[in-house]
Amino acid sequence: MLIPAENLTNVPVMSLQTGSELARAAEPLIDPRNLTILAYELSGPLLDDHPSYLRIADIREVSNLGFIVDSSDEFVGLEDIIKLKEVHDFGFKIAAITVVDERHHKLGKVHGYVIEAGSFVIQQLQIKRPLLRSLNDTELLVNRSQIVNVTNDEITVKDATAPPQAIQQTVRNYANPFRQTKPQAEHIDTSES
Repeated sequence: MLIPAENLTNVPVMSLQTGSELARAAEPLIDPRNLTILAYELSGPLLDDHPSYLRIADIREVSNLGFIVDSSDEFVGLEDIIKLKEVHDFGFKIAAITVVDERHHKLGKVHGYVIEAGSFVIQQLQIKRPLLRSLNDTELLVNRSQIVNVTNDEITVKDATAPPQAIQQTVRNYANPFRQTKPQAEHIDTSES
C-alpha cells in the first residue's frame, strides 16, 4: 500500500504495553543511496536521549493511531547504531531538493513523496514545477524507476523527451511488408501440372 509521507509526519508513537503515547515521529532519516527511510527522529517530553530515533524495523504496525511499538525500549540514540549515524552524517534532506533531468533542465523541487507502507521505500516524488512551467502543470510525479542519481543538492531523473536508443534502432530496421508504397501485383499460376 502506498502512503503519502505527510500522513506519517508528526504521528504518535504508541506503546503496545501501556497503550499510551510515548513520543511523536518527527523527521524521517532517509538513506539517499536507495531512498529508504531507516528511522524517524522522535520528539516528546518522555524521551531519555535527544535525539532519539525509532528504527523502521522496530515498528510493529502502522495504524490510524500512529506507529505501534512494543515499548520505549525500542528507541535508540544516534550513537547506538552505526548505520543510523552514517546516514545522519550524509545530511540528506529530501524536502525542497532540486530535481533536474539528464540534460540538467530544472524540473522543479520536491514538495512531497509517497512511500510503500511495508518497506518504507520512497516510490514516487511529487515535484512542484517552477513558476513559468506551472502555468501548464503545477505538479509532476516521478517514479523511483526514473531516478538516475541522488546527491545532497539535486536529484537527476531520466529525460522523458529523449527516445530510448534500443527502441529507436529497432524501429529503423523493421520493415512492414504490408505497408509498402506501391501495391504488388498478385501472381496467379496458370500452368497446369
